[in-house]
Amino acid sequence: MLRVETRHAVHQDHAKTLDTAGLRQHFLAENLFVTGEIRLVYTHYDRFVLGGAVPGAGTLVLDKVEETRTPSFLDRREMGIVNIGDTGTVTAAGESYTMERGDVLYLGMGTGPVSFSGAGRFYITSAPAHRTCPSRLIRLADAKEVRLGDTATANKRVINQFIHPLVMESCQLVLGYTTLLDGSVWNTMPAHTHDRRMEAYLYWNMDEKARVMHLMGEPTETRHLFVANEEAAISPPWSIHSGAGTGPYTFIWAMAGDNVDYTDMDFIQPEELR
Repeated sequence: MLRVETRHAVHQDHAKTLDTAGLRQHFLAENLFVTGEIRLVYTHYDRFVLGGAVPGAGTLVLDKVEETRTPSFLDRREMGIVNIGDTGTVTAAGESYTMERGDVLYLGMGTGPVSFSGAGRFYITSAPAHRTCPSRLIRLADAKEVRLGDTATANKRVINQFIHPLVMESCQLVLGYTTLLDGSVWNTMPAHTHDRRMEAYLYWNMDEKARVMHLMGEPTETRHLFVANEEAAISPPWSIHSGAGTGPYTFIWAMAGDNVDYTDMDFIQPEELR
C-alpha cells in the first residue's frame, strides 16, 4: 500500500503566526513507518520527498507515484535509502542489495521500480535529478567520518557522510547521519541556515519516551518541535535546524538544492538567537 501526503512551502511570515498544532502540521512528519505500507511526504521545498517503507512479511514496490506525473517514481529522480531496522533487501534494476542496520543505498535516475523486503525499516529520501549517477550501496565503513564538538558544550558527535562528494557522486541529494556521544545532547550548535538548500532531519535510535527539542524558524523568530523516535523535521531554507535531546539519539540529515557543498552554511551564533 502506498500513501502520499503533499506539504506546500510555507513563507517565514506565515510561520510566525502558527501555533504548536500548525507548526507540527507543516513541518513535522509523523507515522512514516507502518508495517505493510510505503508512506511518502512530497514537499514543495526543492521537490524533496521523504518517507518510510516497512515490508514486514511481504514485499513492497515503489513505482508510479501520481504526484510526480512520471511513469515511474525514479524516471526523473534520484533516491537515498537508509535501513534503520534489521536486515532487509532492496531490489532495483535487476540488482538486489542486502542492507544491514545503518547501511545507505543510493539509486540513480532511471532505476525503475524499487522493491523492499525482509526485516528492514527503510527511510526513503529523494530529489529531482538531471542525469544518471551510478547506484551504490554504502556501508558505515565506507562513509567519511567527521568528529566535531566538545563535552564542555555538550555537542560531541560523530558525523558519517554517505551520499556526499567525498564518498560518491550524486546530482543534488546529500545524505548522512550524526550520532551524539555519551553525555552530549546538542546537535548542530551553533545553528545555521543555508538559503540555497532545504534539509530534513529524521531522528532515530531513541528510547520510546525520549524526545528531541528541534529548534526551527528564522534566527530572530525561533520556534520548536518536540520530536519522537522515527519522526522527521522538515527544514525550509530560511530556517535554522538545531536541537537537544532528553537521551541518546541519532539523526539522518538529507539535503537538496542548488549545490552539494556540505559546508555551504550561514552560521548563527547563540547570542544572535531570539
